[in-house]
Amino acid sequence: MRGVASRFCILSGMLVVLPLLGVYLAGFPVGRYLEFPPVTRYLSHASFSWGAFLGYSILILVMVIPFLLKGLISRKQQRTRRAAGHHFPWWGWIGVLAGLIMWALAWTRFSWFSTFQSHTFAPLWLSYVVVINGLTYKRDGRCMMIDRPGFFLLLFPVSAGFWWFFEYLNRFVQNWHYIVADYSPWEYFCYSTLSFSTVLPAVLGTREWMFGFLWLEKGFGEFAVVRPSRPRALAWTVLGISGAGLAGIGVWPDYLFPLLWVSPLLIIISLQTLAGESHVLSGTARGDWRLVIFSSLAALFCGLFWETWNYYSLAKWEYTIPFVDRYQLFEMPILGYAGYLPFGLECAAIAEIMGSTGQGVSSP
Repeated sequence: MRGVASRFCILSGMLVVLPLLGVYLAGFPVGRYLEFPPVTRYLSHASFSWGAFLGYSILILVMVIPFLLKGLISRKQQRTRRAAGHHFPWWGWIGVLAGLIMWALAWTRFSWFSTFQSHTFAPLWLSYVVVINGLTYKRDGRCMMIDRPGFFLLLFPVSAGFWWFFEYLNRFVQNWHYIVADYSPWEYFCYSTLSFSTVLPAVLGTREWMFGFLWLEKGFGEFAVVRPSRPRALAWTVLGISGAGLAGIGVWPDYLFPLLWVSPLLIIISLQTLAGESHVLSGTARGDWRLVIFSSLAALFCGLFWETWNYYSLAKWEYTIPFVDRYQLFEMPILGYAGYLPFGLECAAIAEIMGSTGQGVSSP
C-alpha cells in the first residue's frame, strides 16, 4: 500500500507541477491556467492542415490495422458463442427505462424541465452503467455491480478525481471547452464532479461486458509478443520523455496535445515497471493482448455514447483541436476518437491500482 501511495504521489506531482513549471519558465501568465471555473479561451489553435491530417491518419492506421485484421480473422474463424443463461434483470429494465427518459429530456427543451435541463448527463450515464451491468448479468449470472459492490461504489469517487486530472491538463492545451450556465466555483465543482464520477464505472462495466465476446478473447489471447530486452532502462527513458513532454505541453500545445492522453499512461507503466510490478501491458510479453484490446474498445464504445448524447444536450462540450479539426462525428473531429484508445488503458491502469482488473481479466 505504501508503494502504491508513493507512486500515486509521483504521478500526481508530475501531472500537476510539470505543466505549470513549463509555462512559468516560458514566461506565460500562470494564473490563466488556474482559472476556475475555466471559461477564458486564451489559446488560438493552428488551422486545419492536410499534411498533419494525413500524417496522423497514417500513424493511427499503421497502429490499428494489424489489430483490426486479427479481429476480423478471429471473428471469421470463431463460430461458437457464449450462451446467455439468465434473464435480463429487473433492475436492468429500470436502467433502460430511465435511460430512454433521460435521453429524451436531454435532447428536448420542455419549459417545465428547464431548471434541470443542464443536469441530465449524470443520470443518463448512471442508467447506462446499470444497463451494461444488466447485460453482463444476463450472460454470466454475475456482474461487477452485484458481485463486487464495494469496488463498484468506490469507482465513483475515484473516477471523479481521475477525470479532474484530465480537466487540469486540458487547461494547457484547451482541446475542449464546456457550454454551461454561469455557475459559481462551488456549483461548478459539485456538478462537474457528479458527472465525472460516472466515467470509470461506465468504461470498466463495458469492458467486463466485452469479455464475453469469445472471438475477441480467442483472437487476442495469443497474438504478437512484445518483450523489451531492458525494461528498466526503457522505463527510465519513457519516464524522462513523458516528464519533458508534460513540461512542454503548455508551451507548444499545438504539437504536444496528444500527450494529454498518452503521458499519464506512460508514467504509470514506467513507475510500475521500475517497482517490479505488473501493469496493463504486462500480458503482451506472453502475447496476451486481451486486457489492452478490451480496455481500449470499451473506452471507444463509451466514447461514441458520450459524443452522441453530448450533441443535442443543453450543457455540452465542443472541441478545438489543432491541425485536424475537420470531419466531425457529432462534435468530435473524426481523428479525435483515437484518443479514447489510450484513455481506455488509463482506466484499466486505475483498476489495477485499485486492486482489481475486472471480471475475466485476472482469470480468463
